Amino acid sequence: MFGTHFYNEGIRKLVISFGQVFNNIYVQNTAADGAVTKRFRVPLAYAPKEKFLARLDQQADLENRNFAVVLPRMGFEMAGLSYDANRKLNKMNKVRRVKTNEADGKVMNYNYTPVPYNVDFTLNIFTATAENGLQIVEQILPYFQPDYTITIKAVPELEIVRDIPIILNSVNYEDSYTGNFDRRRAVIYTLSFTAKTYLYGPMTNQSIIKSTQADLHTDLPQASREERVIVVPNPTTADADDDFGFTTTISFFTDGKNYNPVSDTDE
Repeated sequence: MFGTHFYNEGIRKLVISFGQVFNNIYVQNTAADGAVTKRFRVPLAYAPKEKFLARLDQQADLENRNFAVVLPRMGFEMAGLSYDANRKLNKMNKVRRVKTNEADGKVMNYNYTPVPYNVDFTLNIFTATAENGLQIVEQILPYFQPDYTITIKAVPELEIVRDIPIILNSVNYEDSYTGNFDRRRAVIYTLSFTAKTYLYGPMTNQSIIKSTQADLHTDLPQASREERVIVVPNPTTADADDDFGFTTTISFFTDGKNYNPVSDTDE
């Protein structure tokens, strides 16, 4: 079991999808008459909060204008994973899809029931003014009541599409303005989320069963084969979703070698 390489990119797709939710947020400045003087999209990056704070400490003076373009800015990171027993399903259930393989013809690909996991995310919002921070937060919070659902192609080979709810757990506020007046102010919002996702194991495939055979035996006074029943689809090229019948062939045995085949077609 272990040692078989597979990679469905389940967590990677979730991280990318989470970032895409917050990748189109804008901040705009207005004049006294209400006219928009400046409008720009807030940059978003995958980075921990400590990285941004360290960058602020390294170049925090107002006289150096090279750093002014960084704020406002947003950063997010995956904070942890935990198993969710409340969403566990029967692990023997299968998801099946029939595919055409050039070497083996039509085969059935399948995967077992996925494992439910909760993935925690943290979104950090850094702004130089309280007004910009409020603009960003107000564009996010109304969509979470308390969750926002995204759709992910979990296993494209099996055409498995999952709706993943992202739950907003908490919103924390911090104003890091301390020290002299020449120090840059940083207003920080920290939003905590939980995404309820599923992780899939390796995909397996097998040939499609096109024929069944059953041998019937008597048990008294001595076990011996009396009849053989063979059932095949009609036509044999039919798929599972097609309208087709079955051809049944019954063979009666008079002894261990001789028998008289009788065919019956059931459309």
